Amino acid sequence: MTKRVLVTGAGGPAGVAVIRSLLRRADLTVFAADMDGWASGLYLVPAEQRRLVPPGRDTDFVPALARLVAEDSLDLVISTVDVELVAVAARREELAPAVLAAPSAETLNTALDKLSLAERCAPTGFAPRTVLAGPDAESVEWEFPVFAKPRQGAGSRGVRLVPNRAALEALPLDEGLIVQDFLPGEEYSVDVIADAEGNIVAAVPRTRARVDSGVAIAGRTVRDPELEDTAAALAQAIGLVGVANVQLRRDRSGRAVLLEINPRFPGALPLTIAAGVDIPSLVVDLFLGRELPARVPFREVASVRFLEDIIVEVEDVLVSAHAGHQEES
Repeated sequence: MTKRVLVTGAGGPAGVAVIRSLLRRADLTVFAADMDGWASGLYLVPAEQRRLVPPGRDTDFVPALARLVAEDSLDLVISTVDVELVAVAARREELAPAVLAAPSAETLNTALDKLSLAERCAPTGFAPRTVLAGPDAESVEWEFPVFAKPRQGAGSRGVRLVPNRAALEALPLDEGLIVQDFLPGEEYSVDVIADAEGNIVAAVPRTRARVDSGVAIAGRTVRDPELEDTAAALAQAIGLVGVANVQLRRDRSGRAVLLEINPRFPGALPLTIAAGVDIPSLVVDLFLGRELPARVPFREVASVRFLEDIIVEVEDVLVSAHAGHQEES
């Protein structure tokens, strides 16, 4: 029987990649949703399967999804936006009978709080020293420089290099900053999927050779047991079920350690899919209760990204009150 799947965040690179992956499956009917009628991914699906939703921070967001579940007889809801995931993960029962294809609320909250994440992952030995700015940080004998960054927030926003103790003591205490060991080495992104028991089905490291607005636009997959094992251990430490992007960076000694974990589909997903691990398809099977392979191998490939146009008739463009506004992922 054909299953009906809604993918939200259709305007972002991750949403587009998920939609394109799932459209290749004959056993799925794919609906696309976004808060902006200009979202490109909406126009990858037939007109009758395009939907507009409120922003993830809107109080009506979860009820709106629940209405779509009922109206479209949806079996599965996939969100590709952090803000939406936080809103709906703790209320997933409101989407019944549809299933939310996302990690647990506890896993999401841990991953999106950098201090909680570091503390949870510390027993693995792969987390940098991490403490709150202020007295906690000032009591540590750091090897300068160190990093200060917001406890919550995505990407490099708000990250600053702290060159010496005077600068450490001058850090503001009202911005929720954390202080971490400096990680000077190369950065990697590892796309990870874990099955219903938390077993790691695949961990695919890739380089970020070129980055634009926080999204890798060129890179390659890398077969490296250290990176794969480190990412797998960190994903298991936060109780991952489903997909996450584990970001690693080498420390002063050359070891790969935790940078952050994004508990959602990554924007550079097409590279991982091309390498042999079709994470969106695996996630669908996982949350529909189907057994996943014990391990999915991948190969080393490289990709470059380019801008692509989708041409539609003017009258087919959905009109939304939120056109031109983007939510942070």
